[in-house]
Amino acid sequence: METRKIMALGKSSLVVSLPKDWVDSNGLEKGDELNLQVQRDLSLLVKPSLQGQTEGRRISVDIGEDIGSDSIFRIVTGCYLNGYNDIILKSTDIFSVKQQQAIRNVVKSLYLRILESNASSVTLQTLMNESMANLFNGVERMHLITLSMCNDVLKAMKNWDLDLARSVVALEEDVDQFMFYLIRLLRSAAIDPALANHLQIDMLDCLDYQTLVDLIERVADNVHNVAYSLVQIEEYKDSVPVELWEKLIKTTEASMNAYGDAIEVYRQRSVESCDIIIDEQYELSKLTRSITPFPNITVNMPFFYPLFVIRDSVMCIGDYASDIAELTIDKAYKPK
Repeated sequence: METRKIMALGKSSLVVSLPKDWVDSNGLEKGDELNLQVQRDLSLLVKPSLQGQTEGRRISVDIGEDIGSDSIFRIVTGCYLNGYNDIILKSTDIFSVKQQQAIRNVVKSLYLRILESNASSVTLQTLMNESMANLFNGVERMHLITLSMCNDVLKAMKNWDLDLARSVVALEEDVDQFMFYLIRLLRSAAIDPALANHLQIDMLDCLDYQTLVDLIERVADNVHNVAYSLVQIEEYKDSVPVELWEKLIKTTEASMNAYGDAIEVYRQRSVESCDIIIDEQYELSKLTRSITPFPNITVNMPFFYPLFVIRDSVMCIGDYASDIAELTIDKAYKPK
């Protein structure tokens, strides 16, 4: 602990200098603002002001005429996740129609808008304001969308409701948008102490929450796979053995319930309940494996592959529920 003397400035002001290492690590300069908070024990907490630190981050990227749509999506996503507020895409000639469409598609997938645009240059600007962000609400909203997908796809399987299954497929994009938003927030907090203080998290929390967000997104991906496969199977539903379909529904319901329970346990930090979820995963795996080989179904049947995808996706959801439970145990014993 450093000790510093209070010095007089003028007739009535008292000042104390700031440690140089602390100033450098927070990237502070003359004229920057600090937040001062008096604690209950009358100690003084000094934090860099978050406002202004998230402004003005710009990056310019050259896009060659041979750069494809997938590469543009990955480039813009990488810039977005690394905290840039303005992303300037410059073509070495002019953007092709496919490149222009790729840029519009990535804007829809992320919290971005097109600020300026012409034939050879596009400026994208994030709609995200870290100073007003709430990490916990974001994770909760991402989970609620995923949970609604779980409930709807299960209902669609029981009733062969294709419209409901298609709506589940569409919702996966909303989960992805939240995932990108939260990963950007966590990556920024990992290198910005002021943002981390604002979000009330530390470096270890950043790692834990990034793992949780990734697991929720994977659950949503697999629910999407189940819904999409259900749409593919519908025209052959009379050919699917009733006993097999009932087993798939039972397994799906068990996996979806395990995911919901795992998130609830994560909220409560209940280690004892985590053990139950992890142990149940073994029984769920046995139930899933009992479905294979599919009875009276051969590989050349048109509905074989969709059934296989549903079985594997359901098994993955159960695995991710177990992973969330294990993450809860790790977080419960986090050093104070």
